[in-house]
Amino acid sequence: MAIQGRVYGGQAPLEGAQIYLLEASISAYGGPGIAASASNASTSLIQSTATGATLDTSSGATHGFYYVTSDVNGNWSISGGYSCTQGEQVYLYTLGGGNGTTSYSNLSAGMLAALGTCPAGGNFLSGPSPIPYVVINEVSTIATAYAFAGFATDALHVGTSGSLLGQAGLANAFANATNLETISTGVALAVTPGSSSSAVPQLEINTLANILAACVNSTTPYTLCSTLFSDAESGGTTGTMPTDTATAAINMAHNPAANVTPLYGLSIGTPPFAPALTGQPNDFTIALNFSGGGISTPTAIAIDGTGDAWIADEVNPGQVTELSPLGVPKNGSPLTGGGLKTPDAVAIDLNGNAWIANYYNAGSITELSGSTGAVMGSSPFTGGGVNEPNGIAIDPSDNVWTSNFGESIMGNVSKLSNSGSADSGSNGYGTGMEINTAIAIDPGGNAWSTDLNFGSLDEVSNTGTLKSGVSGYGNFNNPTALAFDSASHVWVATHGNNVKVLTDTGGAVGTYTGGGLRLSQAIAIDGAGNAWIENTNASLTTPGLLSEFSNGGTAITPSTGYTSSTLISNTTPVGMAIDGSGDVWVANSGNSTVTEFIGAAVPVTTPLSYGVANSLLGTRP
Repeated sequence: MAIQGRVYGGQAPLEGAQIYLLEASISAYGGPGIAASASNASTSLIQSTATGATLDTSSGATHGFYYVTSDVNGNWSISGGYSCTQGEQVYLYTLGGGNGTTSYSNLSAGMLAALGTCPAGGNFLSGPSPIPYVVINEVSTIATAYAFAGFATDALHVGTSGSLLGQAGLANAFANATNLETISTGVALAVTPGSSSSAVPQLEINTLANILAACVNSTTPYTLCSTLFSDAESGGTTGTMPTDTATAAINMAHNPAANVTPLYGLSIGTPPFAPALTGQPNDFTIALNFSGGGISTPTAIAIDGTGDAWIADEVNPGQVTELSPLGVPKNGSPLTGGGLKTPDAVAIDLNGNAWIANYYNAGSITELSGSTGAVMGSSPFTGGGVNEPNGIAIDPSDNVWTSNFGESIMGNVSKLSNSGSADSGSNGYGTGMEINTAIAIDPGGNAWSTDLNFGSLDEVSNTGTLKSGVSGYGNFNNPTALAFDSASHVWVATHGNNVKVLTDTGGAVGTYTGGGLRLSQAIAIDGAGNAWIENTNASLTTPGLLSEFSNGGTAITPSTGYTSSTLISNTTPVGMAIDGSGDVWVANSGNSTVTEFIGAAVPVTTPLSYGVANSLLGTRP
């Protein structure tokens, strides 16, 4: 049953560090903006019978927890007296210790390592992939903190809901740590273990680890640690200061654009981890790039209930790639056939199947099996007024809706049953509409579409009545995408460098600017109701970027937005989605990649069709 390893501060072993074994809560969420509570508190797993177990009798946060202690070489072992709950998520937390050059235990030194899902036997040597040896250091701390950021309030309060979707999102989040570092060595990765067609920002992970190491290894910790803690508050520049480096890392993951200059300054003294960044980054988001599964010209992404990303790809004649939550191609991707021709959009239905809007040559709709990727029914489906479909969405009754770009007919929203038969007539629904590009379903089952010709939004009832009138709602500069939040407000991305919000009756709520908005192309709402907007670039000489706004319209991102060392020039991002682990996925048509921003957002209910059908849009799973 033993779990063993070493704990390091930088490259030096830490003596006297207290090692705790913890299990994440499934009673309540932790995460950004959520206070620590008994409900989201992690559970201590070490028992009094464990070899070398010591009870923490201090008045601190770990009071009443048992721990084991690292020796002079940083070695530690947990054996004989622990048991985890099958299927739950487990991690290691260390506190204190000295590195041999000091005579004190630095209680500001807190570190993390993610063990992941507890096996059936209740210990980590009984499962199919035993974890006999773990290195805990600043790299493992950054990997763990970013991976489960959407569920963590601090190092001792990590949790999700009791729902199956919530627990799946947490499991996928813990697994993401294995895409960032090797747990047996504590070394940051350059490519992910499951796919060589990937890129991990190793230099940035090492830089973030060096920032923590400045505090962990300092001979004057109260100076460098206080600098770190004052620049890594719970709200970035406001809120509660952390008391150890593990919680500081979680706060940095929650606020990747806050205090970048002073934090980066901590990394450049005598950094223990190399290679590292040689210049200050725009922000501290961690993003992976995937190019496997035949990805060529990705245009849109949808996330299913298991966390898989389905990517529509315009490569001639057209294909779809399915990636696991870890970015590994599935079901023989790329998937072809079924009439795929220049697919522009993808949506997941209540059965987990993927529906794809094919734009080319008047267009059609293709359905792929969520379990095998095989073509479903008599795909491709036509009729119902489908005419160069650009957007696709699923309503609460599992019907399929498309917004149609074609100008040859007046009637640019189509409805198909889940079997593919046309429910709308040969001219579709919504006489007077044209050049519609994106579509979303509101909680009432009405279909909303962006209308480029009129610069407005069109709303059609579930039975085909045009509720918004021939002029539509609002006045937009090239509306490109839309999404609904939990208050049934619709957020609209535009090329006018702003985002507008309307009520579900078309009334104006607000127009918001800043945050790096620029030629916005896609939008998604996370589990806190925050809006994420993907921006393209006009010249293809600068990277695409992400903007984030609070539900009240306040720009969270700076004027530069969020970028990443993995978002290179010629990116041309055109589609995005948020998964149940809080990762933001971006389709980059310009360089044949998909980018995943790890733990950047708040976990959200997926797929969107499930959120619509259960009034869970813009909420945590």
